[in-house]
Amino acid sequence: MHKLILAAAASLLAANLALAQAPAAGNKKAPSEKQLQQQERMKACNQEAGDKNLKGDERKKFMSDCLKQRQASQQEKMKLCNQEAGQKSLKGDARKAFMSECLRGDKAAAAPARQ
Repeated sequence: MHKLILAAAASLLAANLALAQAPAAGNKKAPSEKQLQQQERMKACNQEAGDKNLKGDERKKFMSDCLKQRQASQQEKMKLCNQEAGQKSLKGDARKAFMSECLRGDKAAAAPARQ
């Protein structure tokens, strides 16, 4: 029975993530980079909480702490990528492309955007 409940919860989570990523029929606007990053943080923290079999208040506290920690690390990554883009004097589309790749952690893909 426990496995059935976990499977149902995982299925609902997957459906919610899919709906959150897909634009609504009347709204053709895709999720912003910030929204996608938040979804990734939620997904990673949720996976960790599931791996630890946390429940109730213990899970809520873990999720809160995990999301705060991941947010701080994302902000640090943004700061470092922004500094690197400034050192390279990137502007406009080249800067946007570099920042996007840098924030994803894909330095090899960011290389072509460098000037």
